[in-house]
Amino acid sequence: MYPVDGNAIAGTLFELLGAEMTDATGTCASCLEARPLGELAVYPGGPGIVVRCRSCDNVLMVLVEIRGITCVDLLGFTAVDPAPAS
Repeated sequence: MYPVDGNAIAGTLFELLGAEMTDATGTCASCLEARPLGELAVYPGGPGIVVRCRSCDNVLMVLVEIRGITCVDLLGFTAVDPAPAS
């Protein structure tokens, strides 16, 4: 399976967090690489959505819908910083 970029989950993140998140910066807990969420590797084809670091392949985020509730695991990040205001 080939990944798509983080823009593929822009709508899902907006529904969950109420803000545009693809310009927000996430820092990987494994390699400390900081990238915009829109640049991360997204694997949407399984029972959930897996988001991985482009530098070290660490799992950063997992989104799974269970009985109409979306569960989000962000344990692969050390930080997620909002996009700068324009």
